[in-house]
Amino acid sequence: MFHRDCPARMVLDHVTSRWGVLILTALREGDLRFSELRQKIEGISEKMLSQTLRMLLRDGLVSRTVEPCTPPRVTYGLTTLGKGITDPLEALSGWIRDHARDILAAQSSFDTADR
Repeated sequence: MFHRDCPARMVLDHVTSRWGVLILTALREGDLRFSELRQKIEGISEKMLSQTLRMLLRDGLVSRTVEPCTPPRVTYGLTTLGKGITDPLEALSGWIRDHARDILAAQSSFDTADR
């Protein structure tokens, strides 16, 4: 992944993007409709949710199911491949949650010392 032409870099960018992490982690609990995902992930615009879902669909990490009713019911879920990344992402998210205050304190100390 350290080489500029490594295809894993693209995957790393998609999976670890801010919205990619949040979408994949949100779908870990089960399939959700677009509006449910948007509600769950505060601050994401419809455009960003749509673009990120499209990218994760293309990568084979997320599935899209359309139920033939009126109006059509569309749900998003994790593929087998997508389920495989959620444990590491959950560990990363948990570490960030556990250490966010420490990081904010370090930033504050740095900013104070930098003046």
